[in-house]
Order: sequence, then structure tokens, then C-alpha cells
Amino acid sequence: MGWGLAYVAFYAAFAPSAWYFLLLPAHFVMGPIHGAIVNWCGHRYGYRNYESEDVSRNTLVFDFLTAGELFQNNHHEFAMSPNFAARWFELDPTYPIIRLLAALRVITLATPQRMRYPNDRKSSDPVPAE
Repeated sequence: MGWGLAYVAFYAAFAPSAWYFLLLPAHFVMGPIHGAIVNWCGHRYGYRNYESEDVSRNTLVFDFLTAGELFQNNHHEFAMSPNFAARWFELDPTYPIIRLLAALRVITLATPQRMRYPNDRKSSDPVPAE
């Protein structure tokens, strides 16, 4: 409800015309649709970098459509890594933005980059301190 009210307030403040309010339903469903795409495609289609007990997969090599969210297999193996790309040909478009914000001291990276391919640790091993 809060997000819905925030969207309406944003439109009320910035919409140049009343017909822009017709876009509100699209904004209301964008989050659930994005989540459905990530959870369906990220566990159904693609390739796997890491063997795991789940069915997660990496769907796109350059994941600009969902800002790196479809590197599900990488994410399931290294959940706290700020960069979901692991192999040389994978590119997480959000990671450079995260690095820039950290350099500008807008954010603080809570965890170091942990993504490794090939994985040099077993899935059950604790994450090594860096």
C-alpha cells in the first residue's frame, strides 16, 4: 500500500498531464512481473556455473534486461557478492554503479567481491574472509 501511495504522490507532483495517471497500473505490476521473470527464467532456462541442490540457472550472458538479476546460479552460490557475474563473458551492469557509489561514499560495501569461477571452495564450506 505504501509503494502504491508513493507512486500516486509522485504522479500528483510531477505528471505534466492527467492522462499520465493511466500509467499507474503499469507501475503497480512492474515489481511482481519482474519478480516472476527472474524466478521463472532464472530457475528454468540457461546454463549453470555451479552445481547446487537447487535448480537455479544463469539465463542471459549480458543481463541488461533485469540488471544482473538473471545470474541466479551465481547468486545462489555467492549470495552476498556485490557482482553477480562470475565468468569472463558475464557482465553484471549493476556492479559498476555499485562501485561508483562506493567510491563516492554514497554507500558502503558490506561484503567484498566473493564470486569465483571456477569455485575454489565447496558449497558447504564457510565463505573465506578477504
